[in-house]
Amino acid sequence: MIYFFKKSATEYLSVGSHSLLKIEDLDKLSWLFSGAEHLGNTEISGSFNGPRKEMITPWSTNAVEITQNCNIGGIFRIEIFKKDQTSFDPMLEQKYEVLNQAVFSLDQKPEPIAAIEDIHSFNQTQGLALSEEEIAFLMGVSEEIGRPLSDSEIFGFSQVNSEHCRHKIFNGNFIIDGKAKEKTLFQWIKKTSKDHPNLIVSAYKDNVAFIQGPRIEQFAPKSQNKPDYFETKDFDSVISLKAETHNFPTTVEPFNGAATGAGGEIRDRLAGGQGSLPLAGTAVYMTAYSRSEKGRDWEMQISARKWLYQSPEELLIKASNGASDFGNKFGQPLICGSVLTFEHEENDQIYAFDKVIMLAGGIGFGKRKEALKQKVTPDKKIIVLGGDNYRIGMGGGAVSSVETGAFENAIELNAVQRSNPEMQKRVANAVRAMTELEDNPIISIHDHGAGGHLNCLSELVEDTGGLINVNKLPLGDPTLSYKEILSNESQERMGLVIEKEHTEYLKQVAVRERAPYYEVGTTSSDQRLLFINDQKIKAFDLKLKHLFGASPTMMIEGITLNKTFKSESYLSSKLEEMIHDILKLEAVASKDWLTNKVDRSVTGKVAIQQTVGEVQIPLNNVGVMALDFKNLKGAATSIGHAPAAALIDPGAGSRLSVAEALTNLVFAPLTHGIKGISLSANWMWPAKNEGEDSRLYAAVKEISEFVSELGINIPTGKDSMSMTQKYPNGQKVMAPGTVIVSAGAEVSDIRKVILPAIQPTEASVLIYIDFSGGAFELGGSSWGQTQNILGDQTPDVNAATFKLTFDFVQTLIHDDLVLAGHDVAAGGLITTLLEMNFPNRSGGMEIDLSLLPESDVVKILFAEKPAVVLQVKAVALSALQASSVVFYPIGKPTSHRQLSVTQEDLILDLNIADYRDKWSHTSYLLDARQTLPKLAKLRFTNYTQQPLTYSYPQGFDGKMSSYGIDLDRKLSSGLRAAIIREKGVNGDREMAYALWMAGFDVKDVHMTDLIAGREDLTDINFIVFVGGFSNSDVLGSAKGWAGSFLYNPKAKKAIDDFYDRDDTLSLGVCNGCQLMMEMKKVYPMDTHHPQLRHNLSGKFESAFINVTIQPNDSILLHSLSGSRLGIWIAHGEGRFDLKSNENAYKIPMKYSYDAFPGNPNGSSFDAAALSSKDGRHLAMMPHLERSLFPWNWSHHQNKMAHEVSPWIEPFVNARKWVAEKVKQ
Repeated sequence: MIYFFKKSATEYLSVGSHSLLKIEDLDKLSWLFSGAEHLGNTEISGSFNGPRKEMITPWSTNAVEITQNCNIGGIFRIEIFKKDQTSFDPMLEQKYEVLNQAVFSLDQKPEPIAAIEDIHSFNQTQGLALSEEEIAFLMGVSEEIGRPLSDSEIFGFSQVNSEHCRHKIFNGNFIIDGKAKEKTLFQWIKKTSKDHPNLIVSAYKDNVAFIQGPRIEQFAPKSQNKPDYFETKDFDSVISLKAETHNFPTTVEPFNGAATGAGGEIRDRLAGGQGSLPLAGTAVYMTAYSRSEKGRDWEMQISARKWLYQSPEELLIKASNGASDFGNKFGQPLICGSVLTFEHEENDQIYAFDKVIMLAGGIGFGKRKEALKQKVTPDKKIIVLGGDNYRIGMGGGAVSSVETGAFENAIELNAVQRSNPEMQKRVANAVRAMTELEDNPIISIHDHGAGGHLNCLSELVEDTGGLINVNKLPLGDPTLSYKEILSNESQERMGLVIEKEHTEYLKQVAVRERAPYYEVGTTSSDQRLLFINDQKIKAFDLKLKHLFGASPTMMIEGITLNKTFKSESYLSSKLEEMIHDILKLEAVASKDWLTNKVDRSVTGKVAIQQTVGEVQIPLNNVGVMALDFKNLKGAATSIGHAPAAALIDPGAGSRLSVAEALTNLVFAPLTHGIKGISLSANWMWPAKNEGEDSRLYAAVKEISEFVSELGINIPTGKDSMSMTQKYPNGQKVMAPGTVIVSAGAEVSDIRKVILPAIQPTEASVLIYIDFSGGAFELGGSSWGQTQNILGDQTPDVNAATFKLTFDFVQTLIHDDLVLAGHDVAAGGLITTLLEMNFPNRSGGMEIDLSLLPESDVVKILFAEKPAVVLQVKAVALSALQASSVVFYPIGKPTSHRQLSVTQEDLILDLNIADYRDKWSHTSYLLDARQTLPKLAKLRFTNYTQQPLTYSYPQGFDGKMSSYGIDLDRKLSSGLRAAIIREKGVNGDREMAYALWMAGFDVKDVHMTDLIAGREDLTDINFIVFVGGFSNSDVLGSAKGWAGSFLYNPKAKKAIDDFYDRDDTLSLGVCNGCQLMMEMKKVYPMDTHHPQLRHNLSGKFESAFINVTIQPNDSILLHSLSGSRLGIWIAHGEGRFDLKSNENAYKIPMKYSYDAFPGNPNGSSFDAAALSSKDGRHLAMMPHLERSLFPWNWSHHQNKMAHEVSPWIEPFVNARKWVAEKVKQ
């Protein structure tokens, strides 16, 4: 039966149920749908846009689970349909002329297993991208086993052995200009780790690379199959580094393509060793020119193509929305990234990122003793955790391995992905629980990505073989054939091998976390992979040798084309016009349009993210995370790339990419100096095009030699060798061959990271330090892009000079001699100097460039040769003069709001405020495409008018001892608090630590504990509803969470009894605040209880902002009355809708600025928090638990002096209040 609900004139919900729903169930649904009207109709006429019938949306999956949690049985699908829409996305939607009882019906049955006699034809019709050699190999296998291969076997083989999965080009033998090369590309990369293993623990043999980390503290519940209290333990750590690209899926359907790219990379870091944990993410987006406004002459020189799927501007917006959405909902901060738009036409060839690059990377950590997978032996259990199988991503590995546009649209459509970050969070929590045991029972673990179950499970049993029951695998679509069940790329799944005796504990944890758990098979001893059903019918039966390593080694024959590009010609009289143009490029301009929508505070371990200064603009050099809450050790990451330079000279492009990553990373004080750095190299290349294989070989060989000369290594990476887009008119656009380098290293003290904001220190000097040892060249520069000139000479880097300079700058930082610093990269030296002034509202610089060894001012200002500008204490000059480092004093900070630049006869006086607005303009244009336009305009108008200023509470000294805090305590305090969490929340650990730090014994309580009656809160005095995205915010923020309380008797009784007591406190933050509003727990007697609505901007907002604590009698906040503090916000539905007069509410905390974005959501009366009338219950949207330490604050002038921020006081106040109540 299909039931229809009308939410508005244009929005309808269709609810599919296997059984007739009761009236009370329909009433529950109406409440869940925010008052939507149930229609008695069996059909609704009209023109509707809705999801494709065959693709159950992640929204539906979450909505159905919400109904189950509200004790409504029988519902199998819920979808939204929009009436009379003008827009239509053919990748995700289809049109319906009527909504009726067949709206979810598929006139399709599972295809039977097919025996394939003609592999050539099957390869063509299925788009498998098998080579002639592979087809011949499969025909030989068929002959060997005496039967035709099944469709599942051939399809699975094509995915497992695709270029995407097996990196055949990187493992292939190259013949360039008729001469065989001595090494494969992969051997060149591996050589770096062989030459300099340094701190490597694991390289090339796992989902991630691991390097040694420091000894850190684990903070976790004692057990995680039931409610239990948190405890601390020390362990020796490893730091993980990984980056992945998801180029084809993002090109075809950017939101889900980028989202699943981010999700897949997170799963890689989950699957390291016996299981490890993601910590923070990075992202890179490269597209063709956005053409966001007219007047950019360099964008007009090449005609826009008739884009196959999305325009470049749509790609930028939707892809970054997708990746941001996944990280936000999963709970991974994105702390570092890059954007590049590029097109160039010369020599009858267009080079452009029509096939986009979407890179998702990141850092994580694990236990050193579990950094290597154990050997899998026979008779072990094979487990799958995660979501159902759908007809999604079919053939994604193969389709990603060829030129985009090469297959029919229907085949490429089948490779579209589906993103469900909330499901991945549940699975990650189950894996986390195993890794936090004293003895991790996981033997081996892999993620599900390209190739689906077949690829993942075959890798798990590679040493043994395995028997897997197809009927035990999850099935969300009953029409799937066995081929589709085995090879679909439905996301958010992990496969693992575990001892039989440990399965029950894992199952209990998974059930508690609501992570779907399936025991699907056992390992064997016959080196055979067998998928069989309950009727003993074999869907797949091959020896592993037929699946792995037996397909022929690829031979790559290439020639060298000595392409040359026009050299530069220019008039230096147009310098200011040149600067204006450069500041408009997406690569140079402000990235606020990206950072304002991505969570940069979740985990409470973020030390350095993108934004800096009193006006919070995205300029930081490096991203840094704390590895635990107690110690000051951290992990740093940065990114570098130089695709334009690589077009001129692929080797120089490789060196410049490494140099850019490291001249960013140098601003973090590294524990082991340059030798502590490891790199990920991700290669995107239009291979198999004339001349490109030779260029690729040179780029890889020369990066290997350069990295080895630096004394470091590349223990991980990935390649995407099909960076060409074909158009129906025959036009072929090649992306510039690109390597994106991600760097990672341990940080000795997260408080000492150097920021790119000039400091008003009189006794200081600005110095230019040359890292390259080469000349100022304009080839491959941002300046060249704006002139439509690629150039013929690029900057380059001398390894010995670079290494010496890097180590010396590190010494200056460790010796506290550096006040500020910024790298010279996109936009050149002039951009660096301007950007160092942008984070401040006052002050400027006087710069004299006459000492630099170049007379051409255009080259000086715009060349992108590796260098840094440092503001150092005057006493640092003697150390510099005594060194061999090449440096030049170039100026000093001044009190005037000007950047004054002189060079011989040149005098440039640049108004910093004006140039900052020009630099921010491109971000505004893109922001206006994703934010309500009038709010985007307000953001652009106000971004410098709302500076962060602080007024601490009276008597605050920042010392932990002043609050009675002992971070080494192991004994129980007897004061009991609990965090309450639902599936999808992600702010649990930082909140639990804040409570523990303040002196509470902290219990971890999941909604499943309350529903099942395992927990009733009778021994708890303080509960906190934590932040995140319960149920992915489906049906509205916290709606489903509230339903779990309201419609489950044991949970409802537990929470009602808790609030009926007079010795209890409660706090709800962000999602928890939304829950308290939905449950009407702050003002329970009020008819019109406050509600939370969507932000006025129409999107998720992330920022570090000012709040003012009003005079108040809230038990938690009273001691902060009158203070003005900085705090993180990260939410999409944070607008307090207060219908009555202000004096009808207790508003203890307000946003300090009433205009957007200082008031980030448009709350009535600028309310950031509401308190109950008796002061015991507090609901707030900002994240005090992510702002506990000075190093959490995005702008803090006293990080070294203060151990803790004033945000610890609410938790200490709660402890004191509870202690008094317990006494009574």
